[in-house]
Amino acid sequence: MRTVQEIIVVEGRYDKHRVSSAVNATILTTSGFSILNNKEKISMLRKLADSKGLIILTDGDRAGFFIRNRLKSLLTGTTIKHAFIPDISGSERRKSVPSKEGKLGVEAMTVNIIIKALEQAGATFLDSVNERLIDNDITKFDLYEAGLTGGDDSAVKRRELLKKLELPERLSTNGLLEVLNILYTRDEFCDLVI
Repeated sequence: MRTVQEIIVVEGRYDKHRVSSAVNATILTTSGFSILNNKEKISMLRKLADSKGLIILTDGDRAGFFIRNRLKSLLTGTTIKHAFIPDISGSERRKSVPSKEGKLGVEAMTVNIIIKALEQAGATFLDSVNERLIDNDITKFDLYEAGLTGGDDSAVKRRELLKKLELPERLSTNGLLEVLNILYTRDEFCDLVI
């Protein structure tokens, strides 16, 4: 499976599942339109875009283009690439009726179509060996050592760190770990939590 350096932004969890079957990448969902009014998530996307770049991969319908264009305007000045899926008529398996426009979304695309869309968008495909050294990754044990998990006041410390880093307060521990590894080296993380 090929690895994509940029963060891929999709609309929903079914899209995320489909894209994760095609490439190894960090994939975030907009949860539909809700992200457009969430300043914390937009701030997080801005940081991630500045760090690794973003690829927006939304459905080809009116809603998908609305989300894509709003994100583009909200994230002006960051590195954003746009991946587009072809217009294919039909209905997703999990839906009893086709969408309003009768087009298949990202969740119904084949692996080859997704990879082609990412290639056409200019995605950075890494060699089979990840460029980062795994030994330098921030781990769950590091979070534990910093008092961010496993302790009586861990939740409070995590919320304080999330606020300090201007990240969404509802970010899970696994989500926090993933974002920390994108934005910071292990040494930078240690400096943050000292």
